[in-house]
Amino acid sequence: MIVQEIINDGASAYKGVIPADRWHEPYMSLDELQAQVNDGVKFWCYVEGGKMIAVMGIQDKGDVNLIRHAYVRTAARKNGIGGKLLQHLSTLVSTPILIGTWADADWAISFYKKHGFRLVSHDEKELLLRKYWNIPLRQIDTSVVLASANWVGP
Repeated sequence: MIVQEIINDGASAYKGVIPADRWHEPYMSLDELQAQVNDGVKFWCYVEGGKMIAVMGIQDKGDVNLIRHAYVRTAARKNGIGGKLLQHLSTLVSTPILIGTWADADWAISFYKKHGFRLVSHDEKELLLRKYWNIPLRQIDTSVVLASANWVGP
């Protein structure tokens, strides 16, 4: 599946950056991808020249939407594609948007900040990751959450 291929290619940037116990190959299996879709993640794609080169998921959680699995093919990075997808998804919802990413992924955090998101406090991060995501405690410990400008807190 092309979505899985893009996710795994894009996720290669995390290898050696995120904790080794959180890295696995493939980064996302087909079963994991299907579980995400079954859990309500809707993937949007960016196509250029007839080829899919980026994906970004959005998940409605009622009072918020989560951006999930945002990846651009390695060869197409740094061309504004991720920003275009993020902007498009932002126009589809009226609720605040939350984004979880790895704490050591400085480039990802900078990307989201550049697009108007802000890091939430440690305590708020802990609460939000437990409330809206279904991830292991180890991942909660090694992640951050960014919130859109219309986020007012729990």
